[in-house]
Amino acid sequence: MSLTGKHIVVTAGGTREPIDPVRYIGNRSSGKMGFALADAAKDRGAIVTFVTTVTPPDAEKYDDVRMVQTVAEMRGAVLDACESADVLIMAAAVSDFRVENPAPIKIKKHGKKLVLELVRTEDFLLDLPDTFLKVGFAAETNDLMKNAEKKLKAKRLDFICANDVSAPDAGFAVDTNRVTMLFRDGRREELPLMSKREVAEKILDSVEGCLEQQTEE
Repeated sequence: MSLTGKHIVVTAGGTREPIDPVRYIGNRSSGKMGFALADAAKDRGAIVTFVTTVTPPDAEKYDDVRMVQTVAEMRGAVLDACESADVLIMAAAVSDFRVENPAPIKIKKHGKKLVLELVRTEDFLLDLPDTFLKVGFAAETNDLMKNAEKKLKAKRLDFICANDVSAPDAGFAVDTNRVTMLFRDGRREELPLMSKREVAEKILDSVEGCLEQQTEE
């Protein structure tokens, strides 16, 4: 098994930022891509820490499962798990904004408008050292390659997987995906439409290639 003994941290699902104890700001991520990556890594012999907002259907197969909801919770779990990681794969859809002052009790319907003050969430990838391999995702609806390249550089990733989530066969909550991998050295690998498990295998092939290159260096 090609990743035997490697500690891989995988994130999945969409974070949820509370508005009040009942409501939240979230996104449409189902966690399916993250599940596929965690399963494929485990099948290759990796030690898998799974940080997820969505309960895995077969949680006992992983070495460590950490359930989270908010960006702050995900940040804490990822930073802790990555202290011993060889690879981080950020497949989760992490909220860019949170409500500045969530209500302590359920907000009742009154008036015609509800105004929420939103503030940026922490970009915790920048809190991680560059001592291990980091893989991200760029889930975009426009300017896919431009936005992915910007994210690749800004977040100091080794490579990023760009996908157009507005496509009905490659977005959230479906079993297929169409991904282009952009690497730090300028290489690109465009994958056709395939199952998310097949995409996960291709991503892990690239992870293995990057790890081998690091060993040679």
